[in-house]
Amino acid sequence: MGHEFSKADEVEVDATPEQVWQAIATGPGIDSWFMGRNEVDTEQGAVRMSFGGYQPEHKVTAWEPLHRFAYRSDDAPNGRFIAYEFLIEGRDRSSTVLRMAASGFLPGDDWEAEYDAMTKGGALFFATLATYLRHFAGRTAVPVTAFGPMITDWDSAWATLTKALGLATIPRPGDRAHLDVEGLEPIDGEVYFANADTLGVRTGDALYRFIKGFAGPIIAGHHLFGQADEGAAERAWQAWLTTTFA
Repeated sequence: MGHEFSKADEVEVDATPEQVWQAIATGPGIDSWFMGRNEVDTEQGAVRMSFGGYQPEHKVTAWEPLHRFAYRSDDAPNGRFIAYEFLIEGRDRSSTVLRMAASGFLPGDDWEAEYDAMTKGGALFFATLATYLRHFAGRTAVPVTAFGPMITDWDSAWATLTKALGLATIPRPGDRAHLDVEGLEPIDGEVYFANADTLGVRTGDALYRFIKGFAGPIIAGHHLFGQADEGAAERAWQAWLTTTFA
């Protein structure tokens, strides 16, 4: 048993094809909206990711600068794989349409839980990419990743998270958020995305995201624009997650 899946998203943004290409096909660009640290190796034809000890490598399958970029993992012995494709179409007045497709195969009888987490996380990542292109196009961010404790009652953890941010239990895009984290500047921004497992907040110089990890922990996956000390920020967020969700 298993499940073959395919999902596509599309957005039009006020960014040039060059800015969109930089966001999807360079390591610093991907760092600014996805997760962890990323590298696009054009000589070896590979996309490498590093996130919490997980270091997958994907093979580039299409490379048409300013038009199309695609990559996929190798097939695992059980048939598991995932592939991504990005299509760029320039429009008038420096706007661009970006289409992103994700496809793959999840093996096993318990694929539904993984697919649900992947779908909700993927929606956050695409919304983050669109928000990045609308507000930070051409800039690069310092990615900050911190893992909180294992969560056994997500409803309770979600209520704690939204309360800490001054949000309703069911936040909506445009809602104002505020958070104080010891050792960091106060965070004042607005929600740009929310679903049952993820929350994204945009400020004038950062994108903050909170994610229900598939294996159980709550994850902070942020992108800080401008001057930022990655190590200090990760330590501050680690401490906040541990204290808040212990």
